[in-house]
Amino acid sequence: MPNTRSANAVRLEFEADSLVQTNLSGAAFTGDWLWVAGDEACGLDRLRRLDAVGQEVLRFGQARDFPLADLLDLPGTADEEADLEGMAVADGYLWVVGSHGLKRKNAKPDRSHADNAKRLAKVSLDGNRRLLACLPIETDAQGEPCLVRQAQDGRRALRLKGDAASNQLTRLLADDPHFGPYMAIPGKDNGFDIEGLAVDGQRLLLGLRGPVLRGWSALLEIAVEARGDELRLVPLDDSGALLRKHFLQLDGLGVRDLHFSGDDLYILAGPTMVLNGDIRVFKWPLAKPLLKANREAVCFEAALTESVSLPHGRGTNRAEAICDLPPAMAGGKPRWLVLYDAPGADRRDGEHTVFGDLLRHD
Repeated sequence: MPNTRSANAVRLEFEADSLVQTNLSGAAFTGDWLWVAGDEACGLDRLRRLDAVGQEVLRFGQARDFPLADLLDLPGTADEEADLEGMAVADGYLWVVGSHGLKRKNAKPDRSHADNAKRLAKVSLDGNRRLLACLPIETDAQGEPCLVRQAQDGRRALRLKGDAASNQLTRLLADDPHFGPYMAIPGKDNGFDIEGLAVDGQRLLLGLRGPVLRGWSALLEIAVEARGDELRLVPLDDSGALLRKHFLQLDGLGVRDLHFSGDDLYILAGPTMVLNGDIRVFKWPLAKPLLKANREAVCFEAALTESVSLPHGRGTNRAEAICDLPPAMAGGKPRWLVLYDAPGADRRDGEHTVFGDLLRHD
C-alpha cells in the first residue's frame, strides 16, 4: 500500500456498511478502543487499535456499529439522524449530545430558481437531534468494551426527559433572553447549535457553535441526575439555578468541540456558519475548579489562551473533534487526536478510510 504520510497521521478504517463513515464529529477513548460519532447517522462506531501502516503512528479499524435505537427509546424514529456532535467518557458511561438545532434545506444546482426558493424556505427538526444521553460501557466476554442498554451492575442508558419536539433543556431556553430568539433559527444560520460536550460528574458543559453574539461564544453549564428511566435537570447549587451561561472571547468563532484535560478545558473553535475560516484550539486554564466555585448566573471569560491553529481547506477538512490520546498510546507526551468533517482527498485512502491528526499540546 503506497504511503507517504507523515508520522502524525492517524488512520481510521471503516466498513462499507458502517454507520459512521467520513463526516466525523465526535471522539473518545476507552483504552485501546476509539469511539467515533458522525453527524449523519443515528449511532456510533467503535474502532480497535491495529498495527500501524508505513510511517503512520496510529491505525484504528475493525469498526463495529452501535445503533442508538438498540440502546435508547429515541425521541424520533430509528432511521432519523441524531446529528451527534459531542462525546465524552466519564465514570463508565459514554455521553453523547445532538445539535438540538433546526435544519434548513439547501439549494441544488439541478433545481429551478422557484424550487430552490422553496427549499431555502423549508425549516424542519429531526427529533433525535434533541438528544442528550449517557450510555453504559461494559466489557463483554471477549474483553471488548461495548455499549449496552443495561449493564450487569445496574447502570442504564438514559436520556434527558423530552420528546421529538422538545426536552427539558430546550424548554428552559425557550424564554432565555440570549438564546430564546435563536431556538427557531437553523444552526447553520447562526441559530442554536450544540457542538461540544464536556463532563465533570453531574456537571455538563455544552459548547455552542451558534449563536455567536457580537463576537461572544457561549458554553451552557447544567447538572443532571438519573430519576427513574430518564435524566433530569437538577440545580447546580443551593441557589436553585438550573443553568449558567459562560460567554467566551474566541475572536468571533463558535465552539466545535470541548475536552477536559486534567483541570483545564480545551475548546476547539471554528466559523459558526458555512464559512471557510480559522480553526483554533483555545485553553481555559483551571476551568474545573473555577466552574465549581462560581455562583454567577452569567459569566464573561476573556482570559483564554490560544494553543494552536489547525489547517483547513475550502469546504473540506473542518476539524470537528478533539480528545486526549490515552497515556499508553501517547508515549508519555501529551497529545490530542483531531478528527475532521468533510475530509478532502489528502485525508482519504479509498472510500472507507480517513485520516485524523496527532498533535502535541502543553
